[in-house]
Amino acid sequence: MNQPLELHLGLFPSQSWTAEIGLRIRRHLLLKVIGTTAFTWIFFIGYFHLLREPVHPVTVMPLTALDRLVPFQPQALIAYFSLWVYVGVAPGLQLTFKELVVYGLWVGALCLTGLGFFYLWPTQIPPMPTEATDFPGFAILQGVDAAGNACPSMHVAVAIFTAIWVEHILRGARAPMLLRLLNGLWFAAIVYSTLAVKQHVMLDALAGAVLGIAFAIPSLRWRPGRASRSQKRSGYHGMSLPAGRFDGRPRRG
Repeated sequence: MNQPLELHLGLFPSQSWTAEIGLRIRRHLLLKVIGTTAFTWIFFIGYFHLLREPVHPVTVMPLTALDRLVPFQPQALIAYFSLWVYVGVAPGLQLTFKELVVYGLWVGALCLTGLGFFYLWPTQIPPMPTEATDFPGFAILQGVDAAGNACPSMHVAVAIFTAIWVEHILRGARAPMLLRLLNGLWFAAIVYSTLAVKQHVMLDALAGAVLGIAFAIPSLRWRPGRASRSQKRSGYHGMSLPAGRFDGRPRRG
């Protein structure tokens, strides 16, 4: 007697998107938290060294018409500082140890490239009049992160790298569109905040976006498990046949 052929295809996952995202978050959680924190501190060591001791003459970035249109908004500092939470989202969603390591290598290469720009071509934003403000944290920002290391904006570069990766993971997990829109809005708020708190000018932001995209696109192409995922989408990977079958044809008994 012939039995019906059973196909379990990757096109029809048995788990919901919440189960997949939850699993991704739980995997190697402690390592993700410690690794992201350590990586951020290492980056800042190089960042502040080049900020305070540039080895070449510093170029002042020009203002554009859009820079003059964006007013000084100290409350945008909340979105500006939120980058340091946002950068942990993409590594926090990596599923395996190998994926996490490769992601770290790509974002590390992005940051090293940015520091290379700051070393070879130090830049700063021009003096811009800002209103006196007692908004919490603003005095710390002005005292620690001066107007140097302007172009490319690493705030924007890392934010767009993160946004592209998070969108890729959410789309693959079939997460609701609302969650994907929130990811885009968070990214947009960070980019806008760099202009609104007068830490960057428009040319800095554009250069940062180009730098981030230049690393995000190849990082999605060359990563662990990409080939197997492509096979799943094509319907050939993950096929299971019941006992007594070979190549989907019934075996006569």
